[in-house]
Amino acid sequence: MCDEAKLKEWALSRRQLGVLAGAAAVTACAPEAVTAGTETSDAALIQTKVSFETADGTMDGVFVHPAEGKHPAVIFWPDIASIRTAKIDMVRRLAAEGFAVLMLNPYYRDVAGQQFDDFTDFFANDGFPKVTPWRRKLDADSIGRDAGSAVEWLDAQAAVDTSKGIGTQGYCMGGPFTVWSAAAVPTRIKAAASFHGGGLVRSDYEKSPHKVLGQTDAGFLIAVAQDDDAKEPTHKDEFAAAAKAAGRLAVVEVYAGGHGWTVPDSPSYAEPAAEKAYTDLLSLYSQQL
Repeated sequence: MCDEAKLKEWALSRRQLGVLAGAAAVTACAPEAVTAGTETSDAALIQTKVSFETADGTMDGVFVHPAEGKHPAVIFWPDIASIRTAKIDMVRRLAAEGFAVLMLNPYYRDVAGQQFDDFTDFFANDGFPKVTPWRRKLDADSIGRDAGSAVEWLDAQAAVDTSKGIGTQGYCMGGPFTVWSAAAVPTRIKAAASFHGGGLVRSDYEKSPHKVLGQTDAGFLIAVAQDDDAKEPTHKDEFAAAAKAAGRLAVVEVYAGGHGWTVPDSPSYAEPAAEKAYTDLLSLYSQQL
């Protein structure tokens, strides 16, 4: 999972800095995040910075959807570096497939909006110590409350087809958030995907994601990184067994990439494996939503 030890492994060498700088130059040509209260659109998509009330405060995020029609909704939980250009690009790509995608700021209890430009910025500016106190507030209960508020907000949007189930996907720390979201709103969330998610199996936590599968009504894609699996080789099997016991469909697979392999600004980005994960995500949504 993406903890401080992992970030030390990612400590940037000159070569890594060059790779990430190149990635930043590419994404600089992509659509930028909108500022508060503004909307951008092109021929196909509308992108808006949004906010709405939750039990814990005012949550903000970015909402992207096709310019016309109603579409299945997706709740997008970002990784430890939260909202930034690379993640918005991922959201826009998914929205272009015909989804209304809401990327949430999981740190809204402490800060609003984007905090880091990319992973280079995260590393250079002591990102892990900065976000650690914010992350401590993110457990099964708080994420469940947030998911409930997000579903309520989405269902009130004209671009959302409420006759379809909602999907949710999460990266790194956002992986378990997808399971907790599905458990919190089982009547609406019908598909959940975790990509290199950490903490899906926590034997000492009564609300560990693998222990709440029986509270869900969703199908799952659990995409595991090779290095995470090497460190915790039994976790994939424990999750799969828990899903089977709960009667939930779950595809649990180790992909040919290290932790962070699906995210373009990650030092571990591996395009072939990332594309396979994307195809598998679309398959999950096609089957479940």
